[in-house]
Formats: sequence, structure tokens, C-alpha cells
Amino acid sequence: MAAKERKPLFERLKQGLEEGVAYAQGELTLRTVEMPEKPPEIDAKTIAALRDRAAMSQTVFARMLNVSPKTLQSWEQGTRKPSDASQRLIQIFSEHPAVICQSVGLPAISLEGVEIKSGTKGRRRITVKRKAKRPVV
Repeated sequence: MAAKERKPLFERLKQGLEEGVAYAQGELTLRTVEMPEKPPEIDAKTIAALRDRAAMSQTVFARMLNVSPKTLQSWEQGTRKPSDASQRLIQIFSEHPAVICQSVGLPAISLEGVEIKSGTKGRRRITVKRKAKRPVV
């Protein structure tokens, strides 16, 4: 398959100006595109805490996220970070665990104490609150 040839600069400038005039005359509308936010950050301890809160083994959690158990282990040990796609899936799991569980054939669960908090410079982070310790009787 031959590569598509790029139009000469003059033709591209001319087309841009013609489109600008058409817009100014109301003959053309421009689309406004809103970009979604980046997935929230998540660190090694939070991934492990999220998995623990979901009461899943590393194997089950890894299968749900469609990664290998070794990959999940490296995330939890902090030697690797999840890809943007994996971070997005972890975000969706954090916010809507029942949807993800049902989608992959697991029983629906709910996660208490999992939040996405806004931080400095517009960054967001997934957090898992610690469970209250039970008093020893």
C-alpha cells in the first residue's frame, strides 16, 4: 500500500483560510472536543491495599485486569508501574467494582474506603483508607 502524499504547504494554507472564511460566514461549524482527564495515579502500596480490600488473590486480581500475576507482583513491589490503560481499568474498578466484576464473570462486590482524591497541580490519586482494627477481647 502506497503512503498517502501530503499536500503542498500552499494548498494546506489555502484550504485552512477557506475553512476559516466559511466558518466566519456561518457555512461551517467547528467541533469542540473536551479531553478526558488522565487516569489517577496509584502507587505500589495502594494497588496491594485495593486488592486486599477486594479480598482477591494476586492471581484473581491479575486475571481481572488481564495482566500476568508476575506483572501484578512487580506493580505491588514497586519495580514497575501500570500502563495508562491498566491505570484506567484500575480507576474504573475503584469507582465501579461491581461492573468490572460482573463483566469478567465474578460475583459483584463493593469497595468501602476507596476514593480518588485531588492533589497538587491537578493530579488525582487513588487512596484506600485503612480498616479499623478490631479490639482484642
